Amino acid sequence: MTDWRPRAKRAALERRARLLGDIRSFMARREVLEVSTPLIASAAPAERGLASMAVGVDGYLVPSPEHALKRLLAADMGAVYQLGPVFRAGEAGRWHNPEFWMLEWYRPQASMMDIVAETRDLFEAVAGVACAPVCEYRAVFEAVTGIDPIESEGAVLADWARRRQLAPAQAAEDDDRAFWLDLIMSLAVQPTLGRQGPVCVVDFPNDDAVLVASDPERAGIARRFEWFWQGVELANGAEELTDAAIARDRMQREQRLRTEAGVAQTGLDERLLNAMQAGMPASAGVALGVDRLLALICGFDGIGDALAFDWPRR
Repeated sequence: MTDWRPRAKRAALERRARLLGDIRSFMARREVLEVSTPLIASAAPAERGLASMAVGVDGYLVPSPEHALKRLLAADMGAVYQLGPVFRAGEAGRWHNPEFWMLEWYRPQASMMDIVAETRDLFEAVAGVACAPVCEYRAVFEAVTGIDPIESEGAVLADWARRRQLAPAQAAEDDDRAFWLDLIMSLAVQPTLGRQGPVCVVDFPNDDAVLVASDPERAGIARRFEWFWQGVELANGAEELTDAAIARDRMQREQRLRTEAGVAQTGLDERLLNAMQAGMPASAGVALGVDRLLALICGFDGIGDALAFDWPRR
């Protein structure tokens, strides 16, 4: 007989309800407006690593409300956030569920470090946890691998990963730095991060940057950051790209890479590009996995116990 019972206990659902309320209270105090944007979008993000769920001929279930929120920024709506479900195909496991809850917010005229600081304040307010000092990507990557992630060629990264048996059977070409950086970061570096509290890693390589601003003074570096806690990625944010022409070029690059990898193209989000062309303000934002945050607050060994019905019980 198919099991109809929920995965989460009542105590977890009560803590979840309190967490959502605390997040909304935090945003209200900071004068960030809660909005609701479509869960079915006409276009999907171009990023090669995002597998969106198609909905017949109507579009895609959103893997993030990023594009819609940026269109609101371009329409002078001010600081905005969305709290609710998002969807990603093929992501089911200990820390992944194809349907999950995301908190995403953006502030006009904010810098990367402004949003890093606000995310720290959020963690301390809703999770009651002290955050560790900010670290640079280059430093944490070199501490584990001995390799400079900004200057090293892809072949050096590929060799390091292969010698440690991290490379999958169908690995990318050796010159694909973005692939090898992501692989090593996820499997070797990330598990070491955030053991003494949530930690933010800033200044990622810009190899796979799409809608992220590059650092104008430091070649090869994007104004992007991620938060980690107990070896788990919690949030991903950036200072945002505002140049529509660069965004189009990068989206087209990602579509070409999808084709080379045998993955279907999703088309370009012309509405977002038109909004950027009309004048998206300088801004920064972040997306945070709510289910992961709740699981870590509760001491769970994955997000399943933080969900009323996880993927196998849907």
